[in-house]
Amino acid sequence: MAAPPPAPAAAAAAARAGGLVLWLHGSAETGEHSRGQIAPYFSAGPAVRLSFPTAPIACVGDVVLNAWFGIPEVPITATTVRDEQGVLEAVEHVHEMLDKEVAAGTSPTNIFVCGLSQGGALAIASVLLYPKTLGGCAVFSGSVPLSKSFADRVTPEARKTPVLWFHGMADGVVLFEAGHAGCAFLQELGMACEFKSSSIFDDGYSIV
Repeated sequence: MAAPPPAPAAAAAAARAGGLVLWLHGSAETGEHSRGQIAPYFSAGPAVRLSFPTAPIACVGDVVLNAWFGIPEVPITATTVRDEQGVLEAVEHVHEMLDKEVAAGTSPTNIFVCGLSQGGALAIASVLLYPKTLGGCAVFSGSVPLSKSFADRVTPEARKTPVLWFHGMADGVVLFEAGHAGCAFLQELGMACEFKSSSIFDDGYSIV
């Protein structure tokens, strides 16, 4: 006799047994575009679920496009002033996604927040202000979009989330100095942040 199908609750719990990678795209991109580029690299890990949300419409300078928050100017440097209120609103949106995943049964330590360029900036801001230790964060040609005044809001749990940071040495949009300064800031907080320079993002692919 065939075994009865699992109850919906049991099936949902089993579906959450693996990890989640939340990928945040750069401005002028979409989640579906990122899925086409990134998902093939995870084909060997069927237990890993992937999420590619799309940013709302925002302004980057005088241009209206898909962006997580507004950017007043480019290139992004180590001292660029951001629209921190806009950043915090975007962080809240990411936290809602994380909270929903945790409530569904995923361990926070099995959740990885990653992003490219502006998505990388949002990824690290979201990790810094999330009150739980996550599995990790990967930043690709990003920057820290918050001032050092936010250091007091980074909980001891958040500081335990490991970070891997890649940055193009000749990136002309998010300058190398911005990425290097961001990693140094995390290390000042006592976080484990490994910084790797790369030529992959030097060809103009990296966007704000």
